[in-house]
Formats: sequence, C-alpha cells, structure tokens
Amino acid sequence: MMDEGRPLFIQIAEMVENSIIDGTLVEETQVPSTNELAAFHRINPATAGKGLAKLVADGILYKKRGIGMFVTNGARDALRFRRRDDFARQFVEPLITEANKLGIDLDELKIMLDKWEEAT
Repeated sequence: MMDEGRPLFIQIAEMVENSIIDGTLVEETQVPSTNELAAFHRINPATAGKGLAKLVADGILYKKRGIGMFVTNGARDALRFRRRDDFARQFVEPLITEANKLGIDLDELKIMLDKWEEAT
C-alpha cells in the first residue's frame, strides 16, 4: 500500500530495498521491470523508473543493457548497514535523549529493555 505523504518513487525504491533485505530478491537476481512495477502499483512507469534509478545511483542495482536491472553483490549488507545507522538516528538517539530528560541512566534503560524483551 502506498503512503500518499511521501514521493512514490521513494516508496518504490524502499519496497525493492525491503525485498533485498528480507531475501526475496537475492544478489545477482533480476528485479521487476519498470513496467511490471508500474502495472502492479498502478503508477506511471516514469515514477517506477525513477525509483529504480535511485537504487542504481546508490549502487544497490546495476543495469544489464537490453536485459534489465539486477541486485548488486553486497547490496543486502550495504542496505542493512545504512538502515542500522538510520535506526540509531531515528530511534536510539531520541530514546536516550528522553531517558536523560527523565533521569534514566543507561543501566536503568538496559534493564527496561531487558524487561520489555522478556514480556514479548
């Protein structure tokens, strides 16, 4: 399902990235074509192409002229590394900042996380 608040081409790129991370698309396999993505998501082929082009620019996909686009060797590791950094910035840093405001030190925060993990 598409999120109307974010550019469609970014969402297409993220969907392909997610498929690489979860192992649906493995390295050196062909990704769906621009037209396939456009038809499936009911979007303009140029929008789907822009999403794939972003992944080519990021080194996640590469083009084989006349054949299609393929997942680059090392793409999964590169995506996981980048997303770990993003995760730290988006979630861990604000968590620690809020904990500090509340007077929760790192040891107490670790205990809270351990309790959370045990409960789930």
